[in-house]
Amino acid sequence: MDDLDRAILNEIQSHFPLVPRPYEEMARRVGTSEAEVLARVRALHDAGIIRRIGANFTSRKLGYTSTLVAAKVPPEVLETFVRLVNRYPGVTHNYLRRHRYNVWFTLIAESESRLVEILAEIRELSGVSDILSLPAKEIFKIKVDFPM
Repeated sequence: MDDLDRAILNEIQSHFPLVPRPYEEMARRVGTSEAEVLARVRALHDAGIIRRIGANFTSRKLGYTSTLVAAKVPPEVLETFVRLVNRYPGVTHNYLRRHRYNVWFTLIAESESRLVEILAEIRELSGVSDILSLPAKEIFKIKVDFPM
C-alpha cells in the first residue's frame, strides 16, 4: 500500500463525496485520475482491505432499536449457534471472546418487541438459553476512522 492508496482510503472513510461522480471528485482531491482511483479501490477490495462502501445510518433516528447481546455458548454448538445468529439481517457484529459469555453480537430491529422475538427464536432454535440483552442507555461514540 502506497501513499496514494492511503489518501484514497482517507477520502472513502472520512470525506466520501456526495456528488454524481464521487470517484472523479476523489481523484481530483488526491491528484490522480478517476480510472486510477477506481482501479485502486477494486484492488483494495480484492485484497480485503475494503470490505464495503456504503452509507451509515443512525438507526435510532429511523425508528430502530438495538442491543448488545452476550451468550454463553458451549463449544460443541458454537459453529451452529454462530451460523444461526448470522442469518439475521439485523446482526451487525458477531465475535467470539475469551469469557464465560463467549459470543457477543449486536442486533438491530424495527422494534423492542421484534428484538425480544428474535432473541427468543435464537434461544429456541439453538438450545442456548443463557443469553443476555444489554441495550445501550446512552451512546457516547459510534464512529471510527483509521488515519492512513
